[in-house]
Amino acid sequence: MDRAVGFLERADVDVLALQETKCTPEQFPFAPFEAAGYEVAAWGLDQWNGVAIASRVGLEDVREGFAAQPAFGKSGDPVVEARALGARCAGVDVWSLYVPHGRALDDPHYAYKLEWLEKLRLDAVGWLEVDPTAQVALLGDWNVAPLDTDVWDVAVFEGATHVSAPERAAFTAFADAGYTEVSRRFIPDERRYTYWDYQQLRFPKNEGLRIDFAYTSPALTARVTGVTIDRDERKGKGASDHVPVILDLAD
Repeated sequence: MDRAVGFLERADVDVLALQETKCTPEQFPFAPFEAAGYEVAAWGLDQWNGVAIASRVGLEDVREGFAAQPAFGKSGDPVVEARALGARCAGVDVWSLYVPHGRALDDPHYAYKLEWLEKLRLDAVGWLEVDPTAQVALLGDWNVAPLDTDVWDVAVFEGATHVSAPERAAFTAFADAGYTEVSRRFIPDERRYTYWDYQQLRFPKNEGLRIDFAYTSPALTARVTGVTIDRDERKGKGASDHVPVILDLAD
C-alpha cells in the first residue's frame, strides 16, 4: 500500500490499475488512497488474485468481471475469480486485468488461461461493435511474453507457460481485433522488462520478463502520446516484483 500510494505521488498519474491485491474489499486500505485524492474500486474474494482501480478523474460504471469471463475450480463449484475490474474514468473504460498464470502446459489452469483470454477478446470485440468510438484500455499483468526477447533467456522457458505458441496467439488476437498494444509502439527496445522474480537475484541480474501490457481501442490509441516503463519502482523496500507501465494521453 505504501509503495502504491507513494507511486501515485511520485508519478502524478490520474488512474492506476492494480493487480494481485490479495484481499477482499473489506480488507482493502481505501483510506490512504482517498487521502491522496483518489477514489478506489476494488474486487477480491480471498487471499488470491484481486484487482483494483484508483482514479482522481472520476470512477463510474464499475464492473466486476467481464460478461463472458469463465470460472475455474479443480474441485467443487468453479468460481469466477477476481481477475478483471472495469470502470469509466474521464470517459475511458479502464480494465485492470490479472490474466491467469497457466501453471504448466498440461495443467487445467493453462486451458483456463487460453479460454479466459479468448472470452475477453470476444467481449472486447463486442464493445467496439456497439460503439466504434469507445475508448477502452486493457491494462495489467497478461502473463504472456509475446516475443523471445521479452524473456532474459527463452531457453529457460522451453516447454513452459508464458512463451507457448497458443498463449502468444491468444495475445496477438487482440491486435487482430482492432486493439493496439501501445507500450510496444513507444518502447520497442529489446530487454525492456516489467517483471523480475524476487528469488535468485533476478532483478540485480536483469533476468526479467516483459508481461505487463496496455491494449487500447482505436479511439484511445489516437490519444496516446507516450509510454514509460518505470524500472526504478522495482528498487527499494517493499517494491512489487512488477513495475508500472505508464500511458500519457492527449486531452
